Amino acid sequence: MPVRPCIPYPDKRLKTVADPVTEITDEVRATWQDMVDTMEAMPGVGMGAPQIGVMLRLAVVDASEERGQVVRMANPEILHASVKLRDHEEASPNLPGVSAKISRPRAVTVRFMNEQGEMEERDFVGLWSTSVQHQIDHLNGKLYIDHLSKVKRDMLVKKSRKLAR
Repeated sequence: MPVRPCIPYPDKRLKTVADPVTEITDEVRATWQDMVDTMEAMPGVGMGAPQIGVMLRLAVVDASEERGQVVRMANPEILHASVKLRDHEEASPNLPGVSAKISRPRAVTVRFMNEQGEMEERDFVGLWSTSVQHQIDHLNGKLYIDHLSKVKRDMLVKKSRKLAR
């Protein structure tokens, strides 16, 4: 499957809530595979479909050290988040060349439709949890920079644009 280009910030699709997936079709499976291939090419630990311009609530996450443990999710939603936070330096191919430390819950319980079209609940901890939350943000029209102050956000956007020239 092809590696898809990531749409550049500030494309309005990155600020748009993605549409729910009603069933797992061959088209959904193909999109997931493109997302996995694109994520691996970066390399990264997750991807939301809006990042490649597909406005569906699809995400993939693989925070395993050995790789090949990808979790494919449709319509993921956080059911529970830990009170304890975890800091992690986050970045996005939609805003290349910059990153920022973001604090998110250390663990989350997520419900999603899996590859078989069945509802599944799964706990994610550590980098897995950070990545899942980051991808759900993408599905909700948010980027990691939206967790920052306006000053810090504007600084990163300006720096990314300068690096892109």
